[in-house]
Amino acid sequence: MSIVTSISKRTLHFGFNARTSRGAINQRVSWLIKIWDDNQPQQFGVGECGPLPGLSIDDTPDYEDNLHSVLNHVQSYQSLSVLSEDLHKFVPANYPSVLFGMETALLDLTHGGKRVIYKNAFLDGMPIPINGLVWMGDAIFMRKQISEKILQGYTCLKLKVGGLDFVTECEVIAGIRDQFGDDVTIRLDANGSFKSNEALSKLELLSSFNIQSIEQPVMAGDPELASICMNSPIPIALDEELIMHTDSQSRLELLNHLKPQFIILKPSLHGGLRGCAEWIRMATEAGIGWWITSALESNIGLNAICQFTANYNPIIPQGLGTGALYSDNVSSPLTVRNGTIFYDHHKIWDI
Repeated sequence: MSIVTSISKRTLHFGFNARTSRGAINQRVSWLIKIWDDNQPQQFGVGECGPLPGLSIDDTPDYEDNLHSVLNHVQSYQSLSVLSEDLHKFVPANYPSVLFGMETALLDLTHGGKRVIYKNAFLDGMPIPINGLVWMGDAIFMRKQISEKILQGYTCLKLKVGGLDFVTECEVIAGIRDQFGDDVTIRLDANGSFKSNEALSKLELLSSFNIQSIEQPVMAGDPELASICMNSPIPIALDEELIMHTDSQSRLELLNHLKPQFIILKPSLHGGLRGCAEWIRMATEAGIGWWITSALESNIGLNAICQFTANYNPIIPQGLGTGALYSDNVSSPLTVRNGTIFYDHHKIWDI
């Protein structure tokens, strides 16, 4: 076997200008990698590598150079199984998005180059429940999104908060409860926008709206986070907090110290597929809940994340409804309907 690789840079564009606590974003850049046997070039595996600017541990100026170095090393192998076993030895743990892309491409090629990452019920049409993502914006924009998500069949909404003044955000959330009662589950994501000395008072005010959880209320590394996790009237979910913890011991110590109620996992941020599997095992053993979200990947990465998630037969909504954000995404069988995502075999891949 002679392993060959290629790489292409791709920019996807949002259908609107999204706003986060870190500022406005309107596009997503990633690199698609292909791996194949030189004797069978028509059968290839595809993976997506893409750090999130200003957030990912591997968001570095030499990212593409490092990616090329990894692919050059890959081409020195003559066995796909040996390469898969060795992958985590030569891809640094602080390059999780490269790990994720490489894991995906290798699993895809191993299963015949048909975008099959794991053979499980998702490929047979099993739907995965997902939350409807409501982006930051003015109150009118957010209320419009909320109405659209409810009409689309979502029963769980995730609202990005921290972009408006706090009173206005509370009014928007109160409007959901006034209009839909407790039939709609509300998740919040503060992206670290609360100051530690005001976090608990804000959480107390928000708790009156029956919030299922709030993600990362304060910045990662905040010394008050353990106390906030212990005393918050709303269950705390951690995301950015996990990024810098790349080895087993550090991950275990973090969970034991902070004791969050939930962790939110993104394979391209949190150690690739294998790293997320370890986070899930540790969280389960500690009695900590979890769910999985994308890091705004194209349908290439999203497909891999959905199939990985399906290995765990998820019951609570996951954060996997991001493919429709783009006006120029890769066409795929991934289909969102009635608050779920599923694999529709009547649709085809267009890569």
